[in-house]
Amino acid sequence: MQTGLRQRLIHQLDLIYGDVPGIEASDLIADRLLELMRLDDSTPTPEPHCNLWDQRDVAVITYGDTVVRSGERPLQTLCQFLDEQVQGLVSCVHVLPFFPWTSDDGFAVLDYSSVNEALGSWDDIEQIAAHYRLMGDLVINHCSSRSPWFENFKAGVDPGRDYFMTASVDDDLDNVVRPRTSPLLMPVETPLGTQHVWCTFSHDQVDFDFRNPAVLEEFVKIMRLHLDKGVRVFRLDAVAFLWKQIGTPCINLPQTHEIIRLLRTLVEHAQPDCLIITETNIPNRENLTYFGNANEAHAIYNFSLPPLLVYTLISGNSRYLSQWLMTMPPAQNGTTYFNFIASHDGIGMRPAEGLLADEEIDGFLDAMQRFGGLLSWRADAGGRKKVYEVNIALFDALQGTLEGFDEYALERFICAHAVMLALEGIPAFYIHSLLGTRNDHRRVEHTGHNRSINRSQWHYDELVALLSNTEGHHRQVLDRLRQLIGLRREQPAFHPNATQFTLQMGEGLFGFWRQSMDRRQSIFCIFNISSTDRPLNLGDINLVLTDQWHDLISGQWFTEGNETLVLRPYQAVWISNGEAGQRS
Repeated sequence: MQTGLRQRLIHQLDLIYGDVPGIEASDLIADRLLELMRLDDSTPTPEPHCNLWDQRDVAVITYGDTVVRSGERPLQTLCQFLDEQVQGLVSCVHVLPFFPWTSDDGFAVLDYSSVNEALGSWDDIEQIAAHYRLMGDLVINHCSSRSPWFENFKAGVDPGRDYFMTASVDDDLDNVVRPRTSPLLMPVETPLGTQHVWCTFSHDQVDFDFRNPAVLEEFVKIMRLHLDKGVRVFRLDAVAFLWKQIGTPCINLPQTHEIIRLLRTLVEHAQPDCLIITETNIPNRENLTYFGNANEAHAIYNFSLPPLLVYTLISGNSRYLSQWLMTMPPAQNGTTYFNFIASHDGIGMRPAEGLLADEEIDGFLDAMQRFGGLLSWRADAGGRKKVYEVNIALFDALQGTLEGFDEYALERFICAHAVMLALEGIPAFYIHSLLGTRNDHRRVEHTGHNRSINRSQWHYDELVALLSNTEGHHRQVLDRLRQLIGLRREQPAFHPNATQFTLQMGEGLFGFWRQSMDRRQSIFCIFNISSTDRPLNLGDINLVLTDQWHDLISGQWFTEGNETLVLRPYQAVWISNGEAGQRS
């Protein structure tokens, strides 16, 4: 039986590179990885199945320059804005790629070792890390085609000469799964002649070849640097595509999973409070595999939640959301879901595959386009075009129902976040959701990219003025979300790993039950997901009559176990027993 960190790494490297010809011995690679991460075989093993989070953890997702002010580095402005508006409510800040880049708003990285001068410096990153748990992107599948490594590839020199994936135009690539419709291979002239470089996303994003252990070593070196600068959560971007094998779909391959496990092994020994989160915008069943056996990702993006929740709220039918929630396995201790309903990208449609019927998806897409949304496309395994994501601001996505616009946009929007905040897992808010930002069609026209619709940039003074207007929807959104976040953080039953059961409420209501890990607090989370009043008989949810119950959101207390409440359109109730809070 193998023991010790070094032997564990050797075993993992054997699983990754065992079938790759010409690779040096795993023990030599393991020794270099230990040196790069400044570890040795005597480093203590962290406690397994340890939850590094609780109900107080809430994340915000933002670009480094979402909020700007003249004459000030954007990262400084961002830190000040967060301190003023959400300090004490948000524990984790995900600053989207803050490196020098050439395209895709940061995801075509030029240099992983420096901060984009247009945003600030490592000092500014460390300042944010001093205030919040900092999440950074490890853009691990690809880099910019204008990066120094790729320039070296084209010149045939090290480092970079053999860092990138190539294939022949005659290879069997018909089954390759991709999120884009652009040509997969890009011809490039090198000293070896024309080589065809693999580009999963775009021709400015050239894919690494992890069959070369030197590429793995480069990323371990990057992770060590980022740990030193204060990063405590690594978001592995597009990691499902990492390992390529000709003749396969080149997604979710066993070597990809083993590389994630190896990176976790290194990171948790170097920094026991550090997390790895996988960003895998794929069907739900495949996404769940990235938990491994509680030895892979600490958290996975809950990609099925956005399309299912938005569809539920615009259709007034909770059937699909309830069916999905009932099938979701509870995360083991040491793992959790990363819940979100909006991000810098669009509402992914792949995670809805197999969960929504084709006619439901068609109706959903029609409604999103009526509300100003745009569609982005991908190629499936047969080369056919399919919708990959809907590009739209969440506030606009919830402007109405399948029948059209109505007057319940704000209530529907708040209801969506009340669901997210109550679910098992860590909730994450895209900063534009906290601010109620609308579709930015002018930015789309300027950049030519659909995703820009939800990547607005606010000037600090303008935003502060809008948030000072108590009649405006921006202030109303932030105030109401602040209230819900504050309530969540006080409830043990909202611990990310607390028990959760789906309730059978009928199609016009949606609900689930949470119970704290010590079983002292129960919360019945129930939502009217329709545009009409809905009765809720408390007797139907079997409240324990020896307890006192109250709605955390409204403050209403209930004296009878069979009272009937009338829930207004899109009203949310979090009905808790009196254990966690008594009447003042």
